[in-house]
Amino acid sequence: MNFTEKTCTTLEFDKIRALLADCAPTEGSRSLALRLVPSGDMTEVLRRLRRTSDARRLADVKGMPSFGNVSDVGEACERACKGAMLSTRELLEVGRLLRSARTILEYGKVNKPFDTSLDELFLRLLPNRHLEDRIFRSILSEDMIADEASRELADIRRKIRDTNNRIKETLQHYISGSYARILQENIVTLRGGRYVLPVKAECKNEMKGLIHDTSSSGATIFVEPMAVVDANNELRMLQSKEEHEIERILFELSSEVSAAAESLRLDYYNITQLAFYFSCAELSLRMRAVEPRISGRKTVSLKRARHPLIPADRVVPTDIRVGEEYDTLIITGPNTGGKTVTLKTVGLFALMTQSGLHIPADAESEICVFDKVLVDIGDEQSIEQSLSTFSSHMVNIVRVLGEVDSGSLCLFDELGAGTDPVEGAALAVAVIEEVRAAGAVCLATTHYTELKTFALDTEGVQNASCEFDVSTLKPTYRLIIGTPGKSNAFAISQKLGLCEEVIARARAYLNSDHTRFEEVIEQLEATRLEAERTRDEAMELKAQYERMRADAEKEIKSRFFETERQIAADKKKAKEMLDSARLSSEFVFAQLEKAKRAEEAGRLAEELENARRAVRKTIRESDDAINPVEEKKSDEKYVLPRDLKCGDRVYIVNIDKEGVLLETPDKSGSVLVQAGILKTRTKISNLQLIEEKPHVISGKQKKPASDFHAKVNRDFRDEIDLRGLLGDEGWLEVDKYLDAAVLANFTHVRLIHGKGTGALKNALWQHLKHDRRVASFRLGTYGEGDGGVTVVELK
Repeated sequence: MNFTEKTCTTLEFDKIRALLADCAPTEGSRSLALRLVPSGDMTEVLRRLRRTSDARRLADVKGMPSFGNVSDVGEACERACKGAMLSTRELLEVGRLLRSARTILEYGKVNKPFDTSLDELFLRLLPNRHLEDRIFRSILSEDMIADEASRELADIRRKIRDTNNRIKETLQHYISGSYARILQENIVTLRGGRYVLPVKAECKNEMKGLIHDTSSSGATIFVEPMAVVDANNELRMLQSKEEHEIERILFELSSEVSAAAESLRLDYYNITQLAFYFSCAELSLRMRAVEPRISGRKTVSLKRARHPLIPADRVVPTDIRVGEEYDTLIITGPNTGGKTVTLKTVGLFALMTQSGLHIPADAESEICVFDKVLVDIGDEQSIEQSLSTFSSHMVNIVRVLGEVDSGSLCLFDELGAGTDPVEGAALAVAVIEEVRAAGAVCLATTHYTELKTFALDTEGVQNASCEFDVSTLKPTYRLIIGTPGKSNAFAISQKLGLCEEVIARARAYLNSDHTRFEEVIEQLEATRLEAERTRDEAMELKAQYERMRADAEKEIKSRFFETERQIAADKKKAKEMLDSARLSSEFVFAQLEKAKRAEEAGRLAEELENARRAVRKTIRESDDAINPVEEKKSDEKYVLPRDLKCGDRVYIVNIDKEGVLLETPDKSGSVLVQAGILKTRTKISNLQLIEEKPHVISGKQKKPASDFHAKVNRDFRDEIDLRGLLGDEGWLEVDKYLDAAVLANFTHVRLIHGKGTGALKNALWQHLKHDRRVASFRLGTYGEGDGGVTVVELK
């Protein structure tokens, strides 16, 4: 394995490490990021990539875990194991580590969406809630120990507060009493940890006490009155006890840390590992990167690869493929066309993949694990070392040839440059042959025509070019595999203003072989562009076809599901009808049985009438359950054109009938309306005025406000089912139905009365004979319902 720091710097992997460190949530993970080294072991590479991918999945679902301010406690644990007392800062760091271990373990176990390769790291965490609570309950900050740290400490501090208050009360008597005149200021201050009063120097003999200090000017002396000497002595003793008790508490906590030292070291290690992989996930998110497929063959296939250090708004995705049909790629093209960027992209992606990082490319990208990445990129000429451009390149090439083997990736930039073109080209061909003989994968950039010819003539070597737009003098940064590139020197020079005569003279100096070779390249380029245009058109047609097929499949599925839904609804309706019929028949049989018993009891006529009513009610309830009537709702936007008055023809919205207003509205807005033989009371909002027929004025006809018949009778049906009704009840329904039929302009309707005994039919026919709305009526024919239906023709 050979991934030297020089190789990492040349391929700018050190900048990727800096980006990764910027994503790190803890100092430990930041240190790991800055020291990240690629691995040449495929098992290790797969493990790293799997952990990065699982961290990305968890972060997408649950967000990043809270790592907190975790610090390395290894040194503190070592000191504690040796019996040293840890400082409050060190103990707080231990507490923060334990708190982070607990919360991160909860993150890994609670609401777990799926199993991951990070589970083993989560489960290795060893929280210690007792020690964590003890530390945070005892230590409030680096400078503050809580009273709750121990009962003795709380008792000592209570006594200190009481003694302080007693001293201050005593000194307050001096300040507010007869001694106030000899004081420099009416304050109580401290000197050497003892409470004193500032006394004027000339009055020092007037206050009995101990002198502790003198001001710099000598005008003030600080006296401890004899009345508080004993109290101050007691205070100093209590403070000494407090310090000893705090030391005892810290020693006790340090002892607990010593007992848990091994688990604390493991917690820090596992938290750092988790933080590192979540840093990799965050970098993947920022780069919009994916996990590449790891190939067992020596191959590199990058789809829409984007160099991660080029800004996202400027980078051009490119496809790079080498190592399958060909193990060597010769990249040609003009300067600043993107050749070196292509080399660095391949090398950098190899280092990132083998470090467990995702790469900014499409998910179909594939790359193998290399044992070595050997590069000769950049000009390292040095005056101090007497190295020219050619010499610096040759030093790198010698190193590469000395280390290359079958597991190597070799990258050469401007191979053979910096010396005589003929010798340089020959040397470049020889180097490439040596690298191929070792079985390595190789990419090289060049301007030499000899290398282009070598790639055309040699199996396993492929030409590639970086596309250049001559019209704009700008590279497109697209890598075209299979076509050698041109330097475009003449075209660029002409665009930049070089006179045509000089360019023509330069063309004349080219030999015929070179000219023919350039013409072949131009023809290949034209053919490639035409093929790409044809391919793009085919892809567009394919995309259109796929969209049409997807739309058709969606429509078919939609109709299929709708049909299934309708069938299910019809089956449900049929079942309800059967259930209703079964219940109705059972009820009828029950009523017949009841009538039979009544006959035996001599109450036949009364029970028959009750049975008829009950049967009719049950049938109607069943019909309502199967065919519920949806009451029409009034149009909220409708406004009466004028106030209603008696005799106005109105449309009753909720029952879909036409009627006549019998009385003006009362205070509540209710009116009495007659519809046929039915009189009902309703609200004004349920009525719409039916205006008179339009009058002809000045040869022009007024257009009616609305077509009432089309509007209010759009749901009218040409048949009515009267089965189960008695004669009078049946005619009541038919009378209303015929009114509606006339309003709807129907000429033929069907009255369904059933065959039975014929009583209902005869009763209806007696009324139809004398009805002025009826032109004729007859029994139904075959297909219309036969004798169970009467067909009525209206005038």
